[in-house]
Amino acid sequence: MHIISQLLIVLVALLHLYFLWLEMFVWTTKAYKVFRNFPKDLFEKTKTMAANQGLYNGFLAAGLIWSLFITDVVWSNNIALFFLTCVAIAGIYGAYSISKKIFFVQSIPAILGILSLIFLK
Repeated sequence: MHIISQLLIVLVALLHLYFLWLEMFVWTTKAYKVFRNFPKDLFEKTKTMAANQGLYNGFLAAGLIWSLFITDVVWSNNIALFFLTCVAIAGIYGAYSISKKIFFVQSIPAILGILSLIFLK
């Protein structure tokens, strides 16, 4: 796997670890600074839902990190492509259903990772 691909995978994984932390551990204390369009009174009411979302983000990060430790190049690339595609699709859906900004924060790094895996050998 090319070093640029690895760096993009690490970037996407770190983003999703950040989302995990934000949604699972500081949803009611710090997330309102990130999600400014979300009514402040809803953070406490949606704490459990946000924690569930955070857990899913953690699974995406875990899969991406796992792909970096697989020694078989083909298998490693396939696992990374799977998880990057999941991230890209989630970002596209988030952009469609919530905010266009999600596409740039979540999908663009994943798409760049996908392209690097396909074109940088």
